[in-house]
Amino acid sequence: MPHDEPAKSYLWDMRESALEIVEFMRDVKFHEFEKNKMLRSAVERHLLVIGEAAVHISPQFRKQHPEITWTRLVELRNILAHEYGETLLNRVWVAASQGVPELLVELKRLLPD
Repeated sequence: MPHDEPAKSYLWDMRESALEIVEFMRDVKFHEFEKNKMLRSAVERHLLVIGEAAVHISPQFRKQHPEITWTRLVELRNILAHEYGETLLNRVWVAASQGVPELLVELKRLLPD
């Protein structure tokens, strides 16, 4: 459990967005994801929330929890936020279908119900 209240709030935001992505992506194949603009937009929005929350986690807390790929979360957020026409579909797919479920496991350890 985080001792840092601001971290706890941001971790909660990250967990909620991760849960949404996992739900959105349940049983979705790549070709379906590729064709569904609404799904892609929803997933990208929640990846932005995750990355933005990660930005606000203190460096001390990040060092205490290297099991979370903080830098990758922030990098993906920056790509989604600033490279409007350059969103890489494969990268978003991998993040949503593989990275987010792994992140969710770690966040559940830090924020037990």
